[in-house]
Amino acid sequence: MYLVHRASALRKGRLPPGPRGLPLFGNLFQLNIDAWLTFAEWKEQYGPLVQINVAGQRIVIMNTHKVASDLLDRRGPIYSDRPRFIVASEILTGGLLMPFAQYNDVWRRMRRAGHEGLNKTVSRDFFGPQYREAVLLADGMLKHPELWNEEIRRATASMIWDVIYDKPPITDVEDPEITWINDFTTRLVRAAFPGAHYVEFFTWMKYLPRSVARWKRDAEEWFRKDSQFFEGLFLEAQHRVENGEARPSFATNLIRDKERYGIPDRESAWLAATLYAAGAETTAGVLSWFMLAMILYPDVQTKVQEELDAVVGRDRLPTFADQESLPYLQATVREALRWHPVDPVGVPHQSNQDDWYEGYFIPKGTICIANVWSLNRDIEAYGPDAADFNPRRFLDKNGQLKPALADTKEVTSRLEIRFWPYQGHVSYGFGRRLCIGRHVANNSLFIDIACLLWAVSIGPVHDSQGKAIMPVESKSINDGLVVRPIPFRCSITPRFPEVNTILAQSKDVVGNN
Repeated sequence: MYLVHRASALRKGRLPPGPRGLPLFGNLFQLNIDAWLTFAEWKEQYGPLVQINVAGQRIVIMNTHKVASDLLDRRGPIYSDRPRFIVASEILTGGLLMPFAQYNDVWRRMRRAGHEGLNKTVSRDFFGPQYREAVLLADGMLKHPELWNEEIRRATASMIWDVIYDKPPITDVEDPEITWINDFTTRLVRAAFPGAHYVEFFTWMKYLPRSVARWKRDAEEWFRKDSQFFEGLFLEAQHRVENGEARPSFATNLIRDKERYGIPDRESAWLAATLYAAGAETTAGVLSWFMLAMILYPDVQTKVQEELDAVVGRDRLPTFADQESLPYLQATVREALRWHPVDPVGVPHQSNQDDWYEGYFIPKGTICIANVWSLNRDIEAYGPDAADFNPRRFLDKNGQLKPALADTKEVTSRLEIRFWPYQGHVSYGFGRRLCIGRHVANNSLFIDIACLLWAVSIGPVHDSQGKAIMPVESKSINDGLVVRPIPFRCSITPRFPEVNTILAQSKDVVGNN
């Protein structure tokens, strides 16, 4: 069958180059857990647009900003669909997980509601819980430096918990409700990773009876359980709205505008849960890589702290009002998102019609993967030090933020391209599939990093001989679509004597709001 499709495609044009594969299986066994590194190697061999065959499914890999932006942004209507994701989307989440949903009416309803509920203007409504969690994060790290990663996960989960559901702050990362959603996220990202399930390539396996297909049986049962749980969370938010007790949150806005959006309760419940799971998982991952960078690049930490001292001083914590006066810190946030993207291969797109690009034919139904890792590390875009953590790359000669790269822009409507920057990286995706939570994420990363580096100094731990034990950058943990550094220890100490007192006072203030 693949040979028939290939012969048909060749009559329409030349296909992009790529590595040879095996009969029937194609390049299936060349997709390893660190696929982005393999994709980057293929770029050197075959060029910026690489084609592979995975058991008959054609996949193209984009390894430069220009190719990815030309196809996924500038030709967004052609490349806004998703592959089927038989396990992760069709079975495990019933077609209700927006990032994986195909380009249909369900996706359009959810996308509209999600964008309006988390856009740049609305995101300012969430400064309160974001500031509160930044204060608690700095305080928690000082009290429990050995648990810094757990503190990050608690703080990001608590912030998103409040933003999405208007729920009280999380004091324990092992809270049963949080554990449930974290477990859901783990199941999801593992199911969605390329090559995780052969049914994605041998689609006839979907029709195997449940008795002989445990993966199918388990996915169906988890969809039933997760739906019941997520609908319960959404119903709680609905009761608060009906009783006049609701504060600003995504769920509150969604419930109040229910008729305008035309979204059934189950879709609303899954949309809210999706935004929570995606936001908590990715923000925590970015902060973990940031912590590593502060140990490996201490000069960056020093520069941020000098800027904070000059703008904020040492008698109060930084706030969102300081953001425009802290260009180096803003550049550090951008660099944290660029340096080690937590989603190094992004979420695949799929073409919905035949297309031709730079002399190559891309048939309808081709899966399109932007190698975010390769794009964010492109030396042509970022210079010979692209592998280093260097916020100065985003600043002009006067130390102010400079315009983003020409090919890191988004398509914002069907009728025009407005050049709002991706902020110099492509970690938030492309075109009509651009991450709708990016404004909330950027705000959280800014205030978390500002409060942390105002309050603490981050460094390596030392052995009994006083030698620094440096963490290893090149090793990571891949939980599916989200990649984190391997666990490492670090030293976290107050920057000056008044830190603990000011943090205690700030905790009292945010605790009473």
